[in-house]
Amino acid sequence: MAETSSHRLDPRITPARPELAAKHLEGKVAAARFVQGSTFDLGSPQTPLRREPVSDAPLVTEALMGERVTVYETTEEGWAWGQLENDDYVGWLPASALIAPGIVRTHKVRALRTFAFGGTNIKQPPLQSIPFGAQLELQQVEGALALTSAGYVPFVHLAPIATKESDFVAVAERFLHTPYLWGGKTNLGIDCSGLVQIALNACGIACPRDSDMQEARLGRAIALSDIRRGDLVFWKGHVAIALDAATLLHANAHHMAVAIEPVAEAVARIGEGGGEVTSVKRL
Repeated sequence: MAETSSHRLDPRITPARPELAAKHLEGKVAAARFVQGSTFDLGSPQTPLRREPVSDAPLVTEALMGERVTVYETTEEGWAWGQLENDDYVGWLPASALIAPGIVRTHKVRALRTFAFGGTNIKQPPLQSIPFGAQLELQQVEGALALTSAGYVPFVHLAPIATKESDFVAVAERFLHTPYLWGGKTNLGIDCSGLVQIALNACGIACPRDSDMQEARLGRAIALSDIRRGDLVFWKGHVAIALDAATLLHANAHHMAVAIEPVAEAVARIGEGGGEVTSVKRL
């Protein structure tokens, strides 16, 4: 990756490879060719974003229904390389998840997960299940169900797109016991920074994807001894949310779930593996 000024561009959020880069990076990075890119919406409930265009490549993050992506390349094998609008993450997505832009995102899913049906009979098999934070276009309300761009969804599971949760910690607590999944962002599986991001986004707070980015950009530093509800505790490669002065909530591979753990125990346990707290941030 070429440098701009004295800072190396972060490849996770820079749409540039030696053979191809975004047009707006011309003159800033070295690449064989530069392309403008095309905007698409994501139509699948959750779409894996991978570092390489193969199905067994590690999951680096997920994009939720209604998110937008700028695509710079589509392969014959069915992969699209692009950059997510929400957090600028770059990677490879299944091209089958892309739909033409045009959905007016009026509402978002407020339940941890909801179902979309093909009609107003909820006894029908659902078409798909849609995660918290997904964005839909509401077309009309028919009784307890709302006809949306994804099908008929329980209206009680939706909120206007501009709705903001008031307590990001309470949002994160709703994911308690969710299985741990590297790169995950839903109640089917979530990782530590994904939990922080999805909870802050629900409150209208922009949040980068990875814990090191979050540590660098969020809040102001405080002492570990001064933590209170809503503070973020960082280790190298990990982040936890303070529930109060004595307990943390975090998605972690030790419990393989979103779990509540005493601060002292988490600090000692991670410290035994050589990981020291690198900072504590207050938003």
